Amino acid sequence: MVQQVRPPAVAGAFYPADRDTLASVVGELLADARTHLSPPGPVPKALVLPHAGYVYSGSTAARGYAALLPARGRLTRVVLLGPTHRVAVDGLALPAAHAFATPLGLVRIAEIDPAVRASLPQVVDRPDVHAQEHSLEVHLPFLQWVLGDVEVVPLAVGRAAPPVVSAVIDALWGGPETVVVVSSDLSHYLPYAEATLRDEDTVARLLALDGPITHEDACGATPVNGLLVTARARGLWPDLLHRCTSGDTARDRRRVVGYAAVAFHEPPTG
Repeated sequence: MVQQVRPPAVAGAFYPADRDTLASVVGELLADARTHLSPPGPVPKALVLPHAGYVYSGSTAARGYAALLPARGRLTRVVLLGPTHRVAVDGLALPAAHAFATPLGLVRIAEIDPAVRASLPQVVDRPDVHAQEHSLEVHLPFLQWVLGDVEVVPLAVGRAAPPVVSAVIDALWGGPETVVVVSSDLSHYLPYAEATLRDEDTVARLLALDGPITHEDACGATPVNGLLVTARARGLWPDLLHRCTSGDTARDRRRVVGYAAVAFHEPPTG
């Protein structure tokens, strides 16, 4: 049987389509991000990271991925959740594929244990939802560069209440081999000063584990709110790694989009 591969949809738009150029861009973003990790902290169990084009939010996403570098070789599975922008769906959608393709190569899609999958009727197979969706794809080159040979569980999150999303996160939580990445930008198309104030308030709520967040405050509010439910239940502690807007990276401050990198850590054991 031929294994289905989901081809890149936004290479050449959100990030470079040329392999060498993409590797160079990701490498430079991560090298800069590492200079801000002083001293290196604990490796996060979960991250909220943005999904815009790399010229806009790549530097913020890199702050989160740089924090995973010490766990290369240990982290082998990424539960990746992002909002749907093009095709609506009830629940959370898998792509019904065996791998994603990027200019850096293939990223294998992890199989979910059949018993676990049977317990999650909110998870459906919908390749049409994934076909043109960018919120998950833009994270893959970072994951390839930082973690190497890693598997992903790619979930495009549609209409779902926070506890419904949280149940999926909990079922796939795993152990030290698994990290959860939630893809979300913050406010959209506000003037710079207004966006900064709104995003500061949203980040404060994330750091207080205070949900639910609205879709006006974060386009990925649905998966973010699911993570917040899990974070409260599991006693995670959050840490702001970086916040900015497209007005800081692309310089046009008339209508900006906000970005943040927030890490969530498990409480110490023993």
